[in-house]
Amino acid sequence: MSLFRTCPDSGFYFHKSAESLMKVNAVAAAVALLVAGVLGLGVVLTRWQEVHLLDAATFYMVLTGHGINALIFWIIFFEMAILYFASSTLLRCRLAAPKWGWFAFILMIVGAVMNNIAVFQGNSSVMMTSYAPMQAAPMFYLGLILFAVGALIGCFIFFGTLVIAKNENTYEGSVPLVTFGAVTAAVIAVFTIASGAIILVPTLLWSVGYIGHIDAEMYRVIWWGMGHSSQQINVSAHVAVWYLIAGVVFGARPMSEKVSRTAYLLYIFFLQLACAHHILVDPGISSEWKVFNTSYAMYLAVLASMIHGLTVPGAIEVAQREKGFTQGLFEWLRKAPWGNPVFSGMFISLVVFGFVGGITGVVMGTEQINLIIHNTIYVPAHFHATVAVGTTLAFMALTYLLIPVLFRRKVFMPWMAKMQPYVFGGGMTILALFMLGAGTLGVSRRHWDMDFTGALLTFEYAGIAYTMMAIGAIGGVLGVVGGAMYLLVTVGSLLFGEKLEPSAGFLQSFGKGLDASCYSSGDPGRAEAAPAVEHHGSAGFEAPGTFALALLLLVTFIVYYFINWKYLASVWQLG
Repeated sequence: MSLFRTCPDSGFYFHKSAESLMKVNAVAAAVALLVAGVLGLGVVLTRWQEVHLLDAATFYMVLTGHGINALIFWIIFFEMAILYFASSTLLRCRLAAPKWGWFAFILMIVGAVMNNIAVFQGNSSVMMTSYAPMQAAPMFYLGLILFAVGALIGCFIFFGTLVIAKNENTYEGSVPLVTFGAVTAAVIAVFTIASGAIILVPTLLWSVGYIGHIDAEMYRVIWWGMGHSSQQINVSAHVAVWYLIAGVVFGARPMSEKVSRTAYLLYIFFLQLACAHHILVDPGISSEWKVFNTSYAMYLAVLASMIHGLTVPGAIEVAQREKGFTQGLFEWLRKAPWGNPVFSGMFISLVVFGFVGGITGVVMGTEQINLIIHNTIYVPAHFHATVAVGTTLAFMALTYLLIPVLFRRKVFMPWMAKMQPYVFGGGMTILALFMLGAGTLGVSRRHWDMDFTGALLTFEYAGIAYTMMAIGAIGGVLGVVGGAMYLLVTVGSLLFGEKLEPSAGFLQSFGKGLDASCYSSGDPGRAEAAPAVEHHGSAGFEAPGTFALALLLLVTFIVYYFINWKYLASVWQLG
């Protein structure tokens, strides 16, 4: 018999089995983030040349662990929780096959642990990309495969829940926009995991000796079908989080649901093709293929992100203006609840993702400009803006929303929670901006030692490159502090936060439900869930402030784009 509860504060509806799976996946994600943060501190303190903390062997081991835990385990564990929330909770229905959900979670845990053990044993320091002919231990690849299989099962449970909701008529019309965004993420996830299986299974067989050779170019092409597309799961998921938070905090309705849904479809059709920008300088691949994928195809995916970047703040502006904040272009923004970490985290995520991550992504996707920044520190600067700020900060903001709703505890140390998005977002933005500058000056992406100590052929970077790397490292340390604040608030909330429900306890972190009296059996019906999350329609375009911000983004992009062409001209000595 299915058991359900409705949160008395938010109106969110929870199926008990789905609730438990959301909790354990979110907690596992936080553990992965803790590991990633500790390792990230070692990375930034080593790339800060004046500190240069770790020796070469340890640095590459730490870099490998940081990349995998931050970009794969933290993100995807949290996305599993989002998929269960966007299906069961927002569609007000029971979760499909919860026992398979637990099996998927166990597979993901086992895979993550196995992969980390292989890395920390010191014989799998191949970085996240694990490029052939570098070879890791078999357990490294097997761990990733098990984790991916678990995530794939989670995606199928999500799709099965959509079928149940449709068959049991738990909603009317189209699925809510937030759920539609989760559908997009799940579709891309299936493509991503298929790409991973195509390349990681033979690579596992190669590592145990059953296959004699893995072609390096073939490996890179297929691996980026997994590696880059996994970040597109993130984009779809964190954009869905933006829409959710705008609806819950402001009661904002999408400016045009049809346009927003079309933008999500553009992600499905074109976003994976942009993986080609990682291999623009590789030989053996035709220029026609590279140019098509990184120009005509990628620009349609960029258009989708620009649409979301316009409609989310636009919806907030319309909602704010309806409440009377109508003076000037930006009173609606000035009077927004900046002390609420749910909003501030979301909005900082949106701005940094668009202005820093989005613009630099398009620049890297231009074949000619790519030649001067490929494999420099510019590349991790870009994905720290997109993933570390865009995705991670959006997920942090969602956590603050769900602690009282899902775990039925008040947020612990609310003053720290208010500061945390600014500390983390500010630190990571400093890290990204100054690494972009250092990358433009040619600082290498992965090299342990900027001074090339002891090398027969040395190279000396400009003095400003060292300064930029040092300032970026300070930003990175600040970002780690912000991450520690997030973990302190979340763990403290589960341990010491004031209980909103007497039966709320620490064991909920391991999937335990609330007291039986909180749940009821039967059909939950179609009663309203959280405000504005399930509404459909169009708010019209009445957002001049958002339009001004969009023009600012366009001008920033044009100026920065042509600055990079100027750099390219100076390298090529073109007049």
